[in-house]
Amino acid sequence: MLLTIDCGNTNTVFSIWDGEKFLCTLRTSTHHSRTADAYFTWYSTLVKHYGLDVDITDVIISSTVPRVVFNLRVFADRFFDCRPYVVGKPGCDLPILPRVDAGTGVGPDRLANAAGAFDRHGGDVVVVDFGTATNFDVVAEDGAYVGGVIAPGVNLSLEALHQGAAALPHVDITQPDKVIGTNTVGCIQSGVFWGYVGLIQGIIARIKDEYGRPMKVVGTGGLAPLFATGDMLFDTIEDDLTMHGLTVIYNYNKNRG
Repeated sequence: MLLTIDCGNTNTVFSIWDGEKFLCTLRTSTHHSRTADAYFTWYSTLVKHYGLDVDITDVIISSTVPRVVFNLRVFADRFFDCRPYVVGKPGCDLPILPRVDAGTGVGPDRLANAAGAFDRHGGDVVVVDFGTATNFDVVAEDGAYVGGVIAPGVNLSLEALHQGAAALPHVDITQPDKVIGTNTVGCIQSGVFWGYVGLIQGIIARIKDEYGRPMKVVGTGGLAPLFATGDMLFDTIEDDLTMHGLTVIYNYNKNRG
């Protein structure tokens, strides 16, 4: 079985793939100091809790936090006796190379999103990924990642507002009942929620206009379902898109021998 690992700035996600479906998805906070033993203790405890009998033979890693990769490599080698594929590193090839400015590094999560989106939708796709940042990934007709947009993440914006304005409380993001807030919390929730709806709509419209072809819009990441309720922002929501993309990249490398 395949263990896919997506390490972001805030959370790290493990999903177990049996070749046809994901058996479970496990989530923990990202800490660069977490050891291989600590990863395994957390992982094995949850696998036992869910009553899963799994035999991991391969591991693929996508990480936007370089400092965690070493311990994840040790984790794979020590506990599963395998050398993991690491997206963006030598030994892990991509089905289609990105087309961006020379010397530009592309986040491995964005490469995984492109692979997953192309596999499911055939290209000409915008992926809106809600994480620490809100990323817009443009996937060309042939499946290549060809660029995108990076905007501040929703929770990051809320935290910055709370820290930068002493009188404003920290609030949870939700869709408010009305646009005009009648208290401080309602005002903040309306500003953040509808502000991001406008941001998403505006950026997608500009991407489509510049791209010049019909495009499908796919939402992914933890807050994608929330913003799908705010307006018709997405053609579809796929919470496992990044992990699916990792399985696509893994299969491409495995089949190449």
